[in-house]
Amino acid sequence: MLDMYHKEIMSNFIEILLVEDNPGDVELTREAFLEGKISNNLNVARDGIEALEYLKNTRNPRPDIVLLDLNLPRKSGLEVLSAIKDDPLLQAIPVVVLTTSQDEEDIAKSYRSHANCYISKPVDFDKFLRVVRSLEDFWLTVVRLPTRT
Repeated sequence: MLDMYHKEIMSNFIEILLVEDNPGDVELTREAFLEGKISNNLNVARDGIEALEYLKNTRNPRPDIVLLDLNLPRKSGLEVLSAIKDDPLLQAIPVVVLTTSQDEEDIAKSYRSHANCYISKPVDFDKFLRVVRSLEDFWLTVVRLPTRT
């Protein structure tokens, strides 16, 4: 019975990789997920190179979902997105672009690179918290994510 209990807990536990260079947005996202309904582990990569190194390191937990900013140092979010979707071992991981950009070309490029979703981050604190909570409601409770391998 204990094994079934632990299996249930682990099946409801979500690994998230947040790729974000703004420390304020990292903390807001962390706060929103802490108040949420789903047990999660929020890992953070602060630039595009760090994100790809994290994803390719098999000792790191494989994320169930990636939240990706586009405006990153060292390697852009679009480059990270393309690298994820071009890698057969990573391409099934849902990638949600979460960025301040509202540029139509960024939106089009993201979807052409197989982003699963594009969300423009609001600058207002309360609206940002609502966006992160709605992400949790949809991606972590409604959607069925692929099983981690």
